Amino acid sequence: MRVQADKVFVNMAVKDLSKSKEFFSGLGFEFNQQFTNELAACMVINDHSYAMLLTEDHFKTFTGKEIADSTVSTEAIIALSVDSRETVDKIVHAALESGGKPSKEPQDHGFMYGWSFQDIDGHLWELFYMDQAALQ
Repeated sequence: MRVQADKVFVNMAVKDLSKSKEFFSGLGFEFNQQFTNELAACMVINDHSYAMLLTEDHFKTFTGKEIADSTVSTEAIIALSVDSRETVDKIVHAALESGGKPSKEPQDHGFMYGWSFQDIDGHLWELFYMDQAALQ
């Protein structure tokens, strides 16, 4: 059996939902208001991918485990493919100017270029561009 999901929802605990929405809005992301309230915000990554930013108390209702402190440990790296090297740089610069922190220096592998940052809650995000023509 092959599993193929129609949509992807990444659930992330955040300390201050308003500040997180402001941070990601500053990077150019939009929110689906139908699934956004005082406990959660549905950040649209694309037509099939979303990040659910959940207040820590609300996030706890989905798990019996402790919530990882993403400022000191890595629970995941969310990697997003974008359309150009310039878009990678633009988004990471916006993140750093909006209160995000550096994660790794830019990585240039010729056919692939990436750069990462930590959001205001310490979650790791990596933006990358892959030149499909160089792969062929």
